[in-house]
Amino acid sequence: MKTRVESFFDSKSNTITYLVWDETTSRAAIIDPVLDFNLASGMASTASVDAILDRAEQLKLQVDWSLETHVHADHLSGAQRVKERTGAKIVIGSGVREVQAHFAPIFGCDCSTDGFDRFVEDGDRLALGGLEIEVIHVPGHTPADVAYRIGDALFVGDTLFMPDFGTARCDFPEGCARKLYNSIQRLFSLPDETRMFLCHDYKGPGRDEFAWETTVVEQRRANVHIGQGTGEEEFVAMRRARDASLPVPAMLLPALQVNIRAGQMPDIIQVPVTWAK
Repeated sequence: MKTRVESFFDSKSNTITYLVWDETTSRAAIIDPVLDFNLASGMASTASVDAILDRAEQLKLQVDWSLETHVHADHLSGAQRVKERTGAKIVIGSGVREVQAHFAPIFGCDCSTDGFDRFVEDGDRLALGGLEIEVIHVPGHTPADVAYRIGDALFVGDTLFMPDFGTARCDFPEGCARKLYNSIQRLFSLPDETRMFLCHDYKGPGRDEFAWETTVVEQRRANVHIGQGTGEEEFVAMRRARDASLPVPAMLLPALQVNIRAGQMPDIIQVPVTWAK
């Protein structure tokens, strides 16, 4: 039986959040929940993540886990809202400690009570009813990146985009194009039919509709940056040149301050934030 997956697209950040569950036991996980945030006004609300939680209630699911694939730089995490409404444990790769060590002094954030409930390592496994969540460490985009393999479904975060759009940038602190290449090769070694779910989509050249599901075999065959047997040196040179031309994410400052603390608002934030009623 296929792992049950529903997708929720956030048009402001081009992020896809996933509701994943075991149909037999109705135990569920939410992957990369998004907090609504207006950069111009500093206003935040939980409308988007509440819609996902409402859907889980409609399906009579018990949400056990709120899974973060990495510390996002383009949106604020809605993990705290997931935990507030469901009691779910907030999970992230243990590499987040490197990200916290770099950014906490810059922002004056206290990460001693960072809000995460579990830090996972490569090869860790979490129960999801009768299913199992396998953790795969995929550094390169950031040191904290992990993919989650649940049955025939693989959630890769920012590591890969749709085949016509390529791969993640590696110019954040502790990012590394060479590590990203090797991480992707690990994912490419999984069974061909493995369904691959992506964290973002920006529409590839000539594509009119957003898309976020593909397969391992399709990525291996057609990814414009790393498909068809692209070699490591070729990939690293391409990625470094491309990264040098990319703009800084518009949400970088507020996102990092909040996301290194599992979606908790720090006492002082460089962009004013108030909660919408």
